Amino acid sequence: MLLQINQENPQERLINQVVGKLKQGGLIAYPTDTTYGIGCNIFNRRGVKNIYQIKQRDARKPFSFICADLSDVANYAQVSNFAFKIMKRHLPGPYTFVLDATRVVPTNMITRQKTVGIRIPDDEIALAIVRQLGHPLVTTSANLTGESPLHDPAEIEATMGRMLDLVIDGGIRYGDPSTIISLIDDRIEILREGCGDISWIDQL
Repeated sequence: MLLQINQENPQERLINQVVGKLKQGGLIAYPTDTTYGIGCNIFNRRGVKNIYQIKQRDARKPFSFICADLSDVANYAQVSNFAFKIMKRHLPGPYTFVLDATRVVPTNMITRQKTVGIRIPDDEIALAIVRQLGHPLVTTSANLTGESPLHDPAEIEATMGRMLDLVIDGGIRYGDPSTIISLIDDRIEILREGCGDISWIDQL
């Protein structure tokens, strides 16, 4: 089902419709500030299991997730003063920051090293969903395993719609995946260079 939502002022009744699906364990495709993602409520085991099956992903390789804001991040990751300053400067934005996880995070969302990847995208639709849900949203690129990410919601609906409960139409998004940066032990390590600029790292 394709659901069109205003990119700048997401309609509350439509956001509530999306959140209702997520609370039931549903899967959605949704826009971010880079490209489209597939997601579910990180605290719904059925939803998380289904997203692993769709992506044919090893359960030992967790997905990252989206938080509403920096205060929300502190519930799920251990944020040092060093990490906080960097994240405050660059979020919301096209970055995924890797941090040590807290005990609140479900075990199926934590790596063997007990770390988590966290996103706060600069996208009103994604953030409205997370705020209303009250929990982080799993995030992974909208594509089938081994294929290129899909940028057009109509194409996502045609290709993956039968596997999803909702496909949100927030316009076409042609961005690359987010840049992944580890901040473990207050050391910056680029794990994947993507949409986010990294020139600021040389200035630290």
